[in-house]
Amino acid sequence: MSRIQGQKGVQGIIIVNAEGIPIKTTMDNSTTVQYAGLIHQLVMKARSTIRDVDPQNDLTFLRIRSKKNEIMIAPGKRTILLQTLLQRGLQ
Repeated sequence: MSRIQGQKGVQGIIIVNAEGIPIKTTMDNSTTVQYAGLIHQLVMKARSTIRDVDPQNDLTFLRIRSKKNEIMIAPGKRTILLQTLLQRGLQ
């Protein structure tokens, strides 16, 4: 986690379990809980949608960009890794 956190523009990293409960984080508690809950719901819906299209497939990576931030999500079988970045040019 420290290697990822040390990269330019990284605001924080959160690892949540399969139930959406944060296990490790580099962010404050309220932000962690907010991100963990919302991202867990999003990952479950995205995973379900992909499986509806092709039952043999699964979600491997999800990237969300806005004008200010970027969120990269790597869902695994038992955990979800979430990384938030500040957009380039805003750093």
